[in-house]
Amino acid sequence: MAAYALRRFLSLIPVLFGVSLLVFTFVHLIPGDPARVMLGQRATPTAVERLRKELNLDKPLFLNFKAFRESGEVKKLFDSQYLAFLSRTLKGNLGRSIFTKVDVSRELRARFPATLELTLGAMAVALLAGIPAGILAALRKNSLWDLMVMTGALVGVSMPIFWLGLLLIYIFAVNLHWLPPSGRLGLGFNFEPVTGLLLLDALLRLRFDVFFDAFRHLLLPSLALGSIPTAVIARMMRSAMLEVLSQDYVRTARAKGLPERVVVWKHALKNAMLPVITIIGLWFGTLLTGAILTETIFNWPGIGKWLYEAIQARDYPIVQGGTLFIATIYVIVNALVDLSYGLLDPRIQYR
Repeated sequence: MAAYALRRFLSLIPVLFGVSLLVFTFVHLIPGDPARVMLGQRATPTAVERLRKELNLDKPLFLNFKAFRESGEVKKLFDSQYLAFLSRTLKGNLGRSIFTKVDVSRELRARFPATLELTLGAMAVALLAGIPAGILAALRKNSLWDLMVMTGALVGVSMPIFWLGLLLIYIFAVNLHWLPPSGRLGLGFNFEPVTGLLLLDALLRLRFDVFFDAFRHLLLPSLALGSIPTAVIARMMRSAMLEVLSQDYVRTARAKGLPERVVVWKHALKNAMLPVITIIGLWFGTLLTGAILTETIFNWPGIGKWLYEAIQARDYPIVQGGTLFIATIYVIVNALVDLSYGLLDPRIQYR
């Protein structure tokens, strides 16, 4: 197991290298010149060229053949934007924002807890609603409940998140005034978080007023973001349970006179959870990388909203560093999901 885990994580190195190459390339395909955006349309060509040189944008993207031909030095060949970006990244330096001059790594540390809290809230909604709904739909196949679950799952998958988010705000915030429409915490609270996870920090400091206010702010974006994972998990749970319930060992357990709850929870559910764990892991990694639409609609100060604003501003360091961070989180989560199979099913052997 340990040897497989080591090989699995070592295999992530070429994946992340390829991701860094793709991220750098795609970011530079975004139309617009950051120097021109910063100085405005009325800036002179001299001023634009001076700023491009200060930002290291005047160098070639990958290899500097011109400098190599002029100097004959091999090291000049590697004097390019991508290799400078890769060198900084390997040292843990993701650069600084072109506009705000804030360190990208520092901003990621500040914003990631908000995205993590939203992800945990969305996954809690998906697990608490999707798994029981899928199990009951499988146990009552072709019943009214089964039809309702499958119809609800189809609607959940098909419904655009931005539309659902606006609908939730209109109903629960604008009309009913039950929940706040945006943000993480009310303006009247003076609270300095430690970990960045407001719910956890509030409990650690016994600030229950802050906890309940942060929880109220978390509900609407969690419901909106968790709608699609809920639908997917419910459908997968139903399909996996139907397949397991038709197996010989389940029929044998029933023939032995075991109670139905024992057959379902002890014999069927654990084996049915393997494909569902895969879906849960993939969705957790996807949500953890930042939900741009949800964070923008609810003004949630996470990674997704931050990257959206950086793309609009052509802020290359933020887009490159943030996207590379997102990719790293995603591949690590997928590796952990692969390793979890052996813990759930002893028949799986890692070599």
